[in-house]
Amino acid sequence: MRVGVISDTHGYVDPRLADLLAGVELILHAGDICGSHVIAALEQIAPVVAVSGNNDVRADTSAYPAEQVLELAGQRLLLLHQYKPPPRPDHPSLARCQEARLNAVVFGHSHRAVNTSLGGVLFFNPGAACRPRFRDIPSIGLLHLEPTGIRGEIVLL
Repeated sequence: MRVGVISDTHGYVDPRLADLLAGVELILHAGDICGSHVIAALEQIAPVVAVSGNNDVRADTSAYPAEQVLELAGQRLLLLHQYKPPPRPDHPSLARCQEARLNAVVFGHSHRAVNTSLGGVLFFNPGAACRPRFRDIPSIGLLHLEPTGIRGEIVLL
């Protein structure tokens, strides 16, 4: 299963998204949507599962849950907006992920892409798909899910 991952659109729909996400079976939006038109545009590509972020204060995007746990292709994922990956293998947050049987934690917020595994858990932030700000390079992500594992890929915009 191939899943598109996007975060921190801040109301912007990059015109390249339709081509870059063509063929995905699902799109995950990790918050800071900032406009229902973003979800509507993504739904033209594939079904969308979204969570709200700290900037989703308007009624049209604040109604999304803060987090969701998904079972996809035999993999268990946690989708949320703000998250800080564990810095080391003995960190308590990694033990909590393992106890919850998570194969991946998908998050946004920092505008910085993360694609790293620790203790059998993938920590994946697609970066920000909004207009370029600061020194960030806009990006999205792809997750390749199989019953035997999950692999992340960062795609620069």
